[in-house]
Amino acid sequence: MDQNNFSEITPDILHLANLCEQVNVIDSELFTKYDVKRGLRDLNGKGVLAGLTHISDVRATKMVDGVSVPDHGQLFYRGYNVRDLVEGFTSGGRFGYEEVAYLLLFGDLPTSHELADFRNLLGGYRSLPTSFVRDIIMKAPSKDMMNTLARSVLTLYSYDDRADDTSIPNVLRQCLQLISLFPMLSIYGYQAYSHYHDGNSLYIHQPDPALSTAENILRILRPDSNYTPLEAKILDIALVLHMEHGGGNNSSFTTHVVSSSLTDTYSVIAAAIGSLKGPRHGGANIKVVQMFEDMKNELSDWKDEEAVEQYLRRLLNRDAFDHAGLIYGVGHAIYSKSDPRAEIFKEFVRKLSEEKGLTDEFNLYNTVERLAPLVIEKERKMYKGVSINVDFYSGFVYKMLCLPQELYTPIFAIARIAGWSAHRLEELSNNSKIIRPAYKAISTDRPYVTISARKSKDSKH
Repeated sequence: MDQNNFSEITPDILHLANLCEQVNVIDSELFTKYDVKRGLRDLNGKGVLAGLTHISDVRATKMVDGVSVPDHGQLFYRGYNVRDLVEGFTSGGRFGYEEVAYLLLFGDLPTSHELADFRNLLGGYRSLPTSFVRDIIMKAPSKDMMNTLARSVLTLYSYDDRADDTSIPNVLRQCLQLISLFPMLSIYGYQAYSHYHDGNSLYIHQPDPALSTAENILRILRPDSNYTPLEAKILDIALVLHMEHGGGNNSSFTTHVVSSSLTDTYSVIAAAIGSLKGPRHGGANIKVVQMFEDMKNELSDWKDEEAVEQYLRRLLNRDAFDHAGLIYGVGHAIYSKSDPRAEIFKEFVRKLSEEKGLTDEFNLYNTVERLAPLVIEKERKMYKGVSINVDFYSGFVYKMLCLPQELYTPIFAIARIAGWSAHRLEELSNNSKIIRPAYKAISTDRPYVTISARKSKDSKH
C-alpha cells in the first residue's frame, strides 16, 4: 500500500464494498417475522429490558385507568428528581457537578463535610503524568477531539501500575482520576489542534484545584482565563443535566457490556467515548447550532412565524440545511410531551442570552420550540408525541460561552464520565455474567465448494 494514499478509497475497494453490502443487507420483513426489536426498541421507542440499575430513571408515561399514556418527562438520579437537585444547589449558591457526581457514585447526597472532602479529592487528581501533554497530546493532534480524548484515556493505561486491577477500590480510584482529568484531556487536545492545524496561539493553563469542574473548563480554555459567575453557573447546570440518563442509553449500555468482560477501566471508558462520538448519540447539539445558522441566513425577519414554519417544513421535506429531513433538537427516543432537561435549562439560557445581548436569537429558538412539534405532527406519521430535547438549547449555550464546536461533544463526555463511572462500578459490584445478547442466524446451510468449482460474482474474473 502506498503510504501517501493511506486514506484513499481505490476502485478495488469500491468494488469489494459493493459485494460486501450485497451479502450483508437483511430483509426488513424478517425482523417482523422473527419478532426482533431493531435497535432493542419497540415501535413506540420503548427499550427492551436488559438490566436493572439503581443509578437513574427516565420516565415519560403515566398510568390512567390501567393504560400507559404519554406524560411530561421526568429524570431521577438515585431516586432524586433532577429538578429538585438543580433547585437545591442553585438556591444554595453552590456548583452542582461535584455534588451530583458524589450522589451517582455513592448513592446519597453528601453532607457539607463530605462534599468538601470529595471536591478536595477531585482537585488533587487534576494533574496529568509528567510530560503527558508534551509526549501524548501534542503529538499527532486529531481534528476530532473525541478521538483525541479516547486516545489519551487509552494511553493513561500505560502510566497506571494497577491498570488491570478490577477491584472496586482500584476502579473507583481510576474513575475519580478520569472524572478529574477529562476537562484537561479534552481542552488541551483542542488547544494542540488549534495551534498546529489553525496556527492559533497555544495556551496550556493549569487547573485550579480549588475551583469547580465548570470553572476550570472556562479557566483552562480561555486565553485570559476569565469568566462571569453566570457563565460558570450555566455550564455547571449543563454538566449536571448531561451527566446521566438511565442505563439504556448507548454509551452507558456500552459501559455495562464492556465492563462485564472484566477488562480494564481505560478500555471501558474509551469504548463509551467511541459510542458518544457517534452523531446519533452525542453530536446532535452541533447540528442544532448549524441548523439555526442556516435558518438565520434564510430568514429576513426572525419574528415572522409564517416564514419560520415554512423553513421547518422545508427541513422535513429535505429542501433546506443538510437535506436530511430532520429538525435537529426536536424529538427523543423516550420523551414525548417534554424533556425535563430542556425545561430546566431554558430559564437559565434566557438569562445568559440577556447577559450576552442575544435575546432576539433566544426568541427565535423559543418560536421554533413552539412551532416544530406542530409542523412535524402535520408532516409525519407519529407513534408518540414530540418535543424539544436537551440538545436544542445546549448548543446555543455553548455558542454563547464561546466554546469551539470541536468541544461540544467532549463537554458531553466531561459530564457523562460521572454516569459511566457509576455504571461501571454497579456492573462490577454485582459480579454479573458477561453480557451476550442473542442474534438469530438466517443464513441457510451450504455444502463446501472446491476452489476450482466456485463461480465468481466479480465480472472482472
